[in-house]
Amino acid sequence: MQRAESSLASGGAAPRSLREWLGHALAVGLERFEAECLLAWALGCPRSVIYAHPERRPGPQAEAVFADALLRRRRGEPLAYILGDQPFRGLPIAVKPTVLIPRADTEILIDEALACLGGRHSPKVLELGTGSGAIAVALAFERPDAQIVATDLSAEALEVARANAALLAPRRIDFRLGYWYGPVEGERFDLIVSNPPYLRSEELERADPELAYEPALALDGGADGLEALREVVRGAPDHLNPDGVLLVEHGAEQGRAVRELLARSGFSELATIRDHAGRERIGRGVLTSSRGTR
Repeated sequence: MQRAESSLASGGAAPRSLREWLGHALAVGLERFEAECLLAWALGCPRSVIYAHPERRPGPQAEAVFADALLRRRRGEPLAYILGDQPFRGLPIAVKPTVLIPRADTEILIDEALACLGGRHSPKVLELGTGSGAIAVALAFERPDAQIVATDLSAEALEVARANAALLAPRRIDFRLGYWYGPVEGERFDLIVSNPPYLRSEELERADPELAYEPALALDGGADGLEALREVVRGAPDHLNPDGVLLVEHGAEQGRAVRELLARSGFSELATIRDHAGRERIGRGVLTSSRGTR
């Protein structure tokens, strides 16, 4: 490891004080929030310490950790993977490159799920493609009476999800390995939620370079971006109780297509919920019979 990443850029002596390290991080292009987070993480202290004690000199180990983190971030690695966690609904969700980093837009899915569960006692909930477990953990945390099953095709993702649940919602989620509805054959639920891959393959190839660090399995929705969404919607009627609800996150331009998928699978009370930027983001359908038409 280089003694200090700064010397690579400037050829000068490595910064010594927190003020100097922060200034260097800003000078080489990091945003202030990211620079503060990385420096505080390397120090193992709150961000406030950087400003409360700007003259403080970190030890050699902290300097080395920060220099390495700074280099990784400048190369495009997502901040969450460097820090090892990502806040979601106020919960510290651990993440690794084997799982998708939870996005703030997905918190809207939690809001809608909680609204759909209102008035239901000990509801049965299924999450498909749980990844880090962020959605299932948030629901378990806010609805501890819910009976939650979460599935994923990736054993590595389930390892991360189980660790998050053990810390934040112990013994409340039944994690199962398998492809979409395979692990829940013959079971029915009051609510099914999913944030499946919905980027078009071509779109993914032209996306922000940071996405290259995240698992393609959680992002690539096929040629039209709807492959996974079709599977989730098509299989839902066989796994929902009467008046059960399906909620799926989708791309901003996929609202109409998702409503059509829901209608063809027998769902009614169709709705599309918008995110904080006003973009169509969540598709919702209610199954008013025990099985939708195919």
